[in-house]
Amino acid sequence: MSTKPKRKVTYSLPEELIEDIACVVREGAAPSYSAFVEEALTEKVRAAREEALAAAFGQAAADPAFLADVEETMEAFRHADNEPPGEGE
Repeated sequence: MSTKPKRKVTYSLPEELIEDIACVVREGAAPSYSAFVEEALTEKVRAAREEALAAAFGQAAADPAFLADVEETMEAFRHADNEPPGEGE
């Protein structure tokens, strides 16, 4: 969990979800409701960012101009892959 300053916010959640959170917190899934919700939201944000990045990679992989640029860059540095360590510095 983050050690950054915290700000209190209010959200509306289904009653059943609140009861489920209370149950798993009592069972030791987290030290508090806030800690549990913070962890869950942190994971959801991470997953959403990974999905967005994967989509961007997918678009790039289908972009002929991007692929040509990558190939040009790879060709320009291909000789560096063949240099023994310590040479070319």
